[in-house]
Amino acid sequence: MARKITLDFLKTEAASGAVLGVAALAALVVANSPWSAAYFAWLKSEHVLQIGPVLHRLTISEWIKEGLMAVFFLVVGLEIKYEILKGELSDPKKLATPVLAALGGMVAPALVYLGVSGAGGGPHQGWPIPLATDIAFALAVFAMVARNLPSSLRVFLLTLAIVDDLGAIALIAVLFSSGVNWMLVFSLIVVLAVGAVVGRWRIPAPFWILGFALAWHLSVSAGLSTSLMAVAFAAIVPVNPRREDGQSPLKESMHDLHPYVAFLVLPLFAFAKAGVSFAGLSLEQAMAPLVIGVALGLFVGKQIGVMGAAWLATAMKLGRRPTGATWLELYGVSLLCGVGFTMSLFIGALAFPGAVDSPEQVEVKLGVLGGSFLSSVVGAIVLSMAAARRKKLVAGL
Repeated sequence: MARKITLDFLKTEAASGAVLGVAALAALVVANSPWSAAYFAWLKSEHVLQIGPVLHRLTISEWIKEGLMAVFFLVVGLEIKYEILKGELSDPKKLATPVLAALGGMVAPALVYLGVSGAGGGPHQGWPIPLATDIAFALAVFAMVARNLPSSLRVFLLTLAIVDDLGAIALIAVLFSSGVNWMLVFSLIVVLAVGAVVGRWRIPAPFWILGFALAWHLSVSAGLSTSLMAVAFAAIVPVNPRREDGQSPLKESMHDLHPYVAFLVLPLFAFAKAGVSFAGLSLEQAMAPLVIGVALGLFVGKQIGVMGAAWLATAMKLGRRPTGATWLELYGVSLLCGVGFTMSLFIGALAFPGAVDSPEQVEVKLGVLGGSFLSSVVGAIVLSMAAARRKKLVAGL
């Protein structure tokens, strides 16, 4: 069953990568078209949600980041919980190499970014941006070029990306949840505790929807990251099947929400965040330390950190190389880990809050798009070469 869940996840994520690509390309086209002013004005326009005494006034960009992306992190939290309890992350023997590779893939990009920003006088707070891997884009590229490669590489990439998500969520919690209202945070903890107890019984879907809405309201009102809240809410959703109908609430939630996240939430986020206008863009800004630091962190730091940690884990016999995979194939996957699109843009928006077309946001987008593009293209070339080499070896037998 765990393998079936993983394969379904891979299939959906790989398909959604194409939709993400179209959404990002559409954002770039619109941002550099006669509709550019209308596009940025729409993202900055404020919209009010009021239900009785509850009032939230956010811009479209903020609604997508704080609202829709909370659903994305809920699904990420559900998937992480399932993999830890029932899936790939439940087997310690399979964990060592991808976990150590993920840690290396977080440390090296941060060091590369800090080195570039230190040498060029750039802002140091951007170091978390190149740490994450975009599961959808990375798997989409892998699916296009790696049909003849071992399936163990897909599992390695998925496991590494999940650990990356855990690390990114932890960083968001520590770095971007300042100035919170602790009374409301305590209320949120009470809501989660009640949900954890009540959730053991057979509870209809509206209960979970209302509970998540209440938790979201408390999180926004408290000034707490909604991504952290969403992962915490996912932790209280039961994974074991109910006695009455044998269905797992967690698996049902994953199944129901994942298509909406993959084909609606993430493309909307990509359309809102990938739009960067090249009008008036100077060479100086395009080569700013923030741009270069993020791009090199993703393209250079990720491959060095992931490949280096995987090799070290194998050399020290702490872990093993993915079954049937060569070092060249693993290097290609390490390159794909530098595709940081969705999560990197999200962290960039938290690290440099402000208007979507502010100088810092423009530089973040340029760095993320540049580093992710290089990683995907070079990774695809390396994996294509590895697949062709494997095909020749098989044909020669």
